[in-house]
Amino acid sequence: MTEIPSHREKNLGRKLAFYGGSFDPIHLGHLSTARRLTDIFRFDEFHFVPACHAPHKRRKAPTPALDRYAMLCLATEAEPLLRVSKMEIDQPEKPYTFQTLTRLNERYPDDDLYFVMGADSWADITTWYEWEKVLGLANHIVMTRPGFDVETGHVTGAIRDRIVDLRGDAVFDRPVFDRFHIYFSDAVNLDISASSVRRRVGEGDPRWRRDVPENVANYIEKYQIYK
Repeated sequence: MTEIPSHREKNLGRKLAFYGGSFDPIHLGHLSTARRLTDIFRFDEFHFVPACHAPHKRRKAPTPALDRYAMLCLATEAEPLLRVSKMEIDQPEKPYTFQTLTRLNERYPDDDLYFVMGADSWADITTWYEWEKVLGLANHIVMTRPGFDVETGHVTGAIRDRIVDLRGDAVFDRPVFDRFHIYFSDAVNLDISASSVRRRVGEGDPRWRRDVPENVANYIEKYQIYK
């Protein structure tokens, strides 16, 4: 069994969040998650980290990275605490999350790092490369969504002991800094998925526009993405 390292003994600096995913496309659920978590956890910065292609997923290749990056930049341009990172899409080897978090620890050695994932990613976590080490490289926040149960039986007892369930409670009280924690949150209760946006665009269903920022919708239409 992989040993989970203890939280670093240090005076922590900034609180930084990193939200990994394809963001194909960025939608209002993603943005609401960023805003709400920044408020609850009092993050100094919240970074979206679009992936080239999630290595553990086997579906067809996503929309070109530069299009997804452009849509993220449009969606966050008026949000001073929200940032977009190119650290994964600039890596030709398509890094695993383990490698990304290792780099983030090297880049921000004095800051308190949080990695945000969706409930679907949590369900697949044991398929990730070095998944137990991934959960020991930062705090993690698992965002639930309506109709999607969050299970814990697929992870080890040592990891289950680190789970802090914040569902039904918007108050964040950081436990002692003895180790990294995994937070379950239902702070955003929007039933929106990127796959439904893509499908509706392809079907010509105009309801997709209500699920993305207006400037992102205009970009999708202008460049005929998902057609």
